[in-house]
Amino acid sequence: MEGNRSLGGRVRSHAALSPLRRVCRLISRAPRLHNAFPAFIWLQLAGVLGCGLCLGGCSKPADHAAPQAQASESDVRMARREPEGPPRVKIATNLGDFVVELDSEHVPLTVENFLQYVDEGHYDGTIFHQVVEGYIALAGAYTPELAEKPSRTPIRNEAHNGGKNVRGTIAMARDLSSIDSSTCQFFVNLHDNAGLDHRSRTAEGYGYCTFGSVIEGLDVLDRIAKVETRTTDQFELIPVEPVVIRSIRRVEELPVRNAAAPRQTTVR
Repeated sequence: MEGNRSLGGRVRSHAALSPLRRVCRLISRAPRLHNAFPAFIWLQLAGVLGCGLCLGGCSKPADHAAPQAQASESDVRMARREPEGPPRVKIATNLGDFVVELDSEHVPLTVENFLQYVDEGHYDGTIFHQVVEGYIALAGAYTPELAEKPSRTPIRNEAHNGGKNVRGTIAMARDLSSIDSSTCQFFVNLHDNAGLDHRSRTAEGYGYCTFGSVIEGLDVLDRIAKVETRTTDQFELIPVEPVVIRSIRRVEELPVRNAAAPRQTTVR
């Protein structure tokens, strides 16, 4: 440890010398040249060389530093292929496709959880297992054979961040008796559902966290809302003909937002 400190001290001392002092040190090590010229000439020469070293040696690294940083940032963005703006996903179903813009700014934990399921392919081949016209369409956990897919640990409920359950928003389902019980199931609001918003800190009033808005394909939601349903011992209002989610994928090339598409309304 002592040796390291000593080495570091010598390096710092040498690096701290100004260009002018470095030139003077070089001059002092050349006695013949030193004796051949008057002292004032050496001082003038040292000043000229010192300025030259500063201009030539100090400015160039600064000139090159900015382009290198810019190139590095550009390389990272190209490597990740990150689209500008919030993340978006396309939900492809047997009744059509719709695009959802995710609100990663206000509910980051919920969006991260959803995208992890997306990237794992969890939703591929699942169904909307409950459709209530004029209310919600619930999905994300069951196959057409009504086998339940495994899920991960429940996440924190971010409904307190102010998202509103208005038509066209997507939200996490949860157990009514437990605030932080959302895993993979989600629903799409087919109507404005203020009763699902955060109202209090109790389990019943905590609400359901919205984490995105449908920005393309609202007509697909209308088709889903109109399907014929039935009630069984296990499921309430399940479509007679399965509404299958073929896939959910991130959207790399962002579509132009439809001015008529609803946005998630938030109160901050």
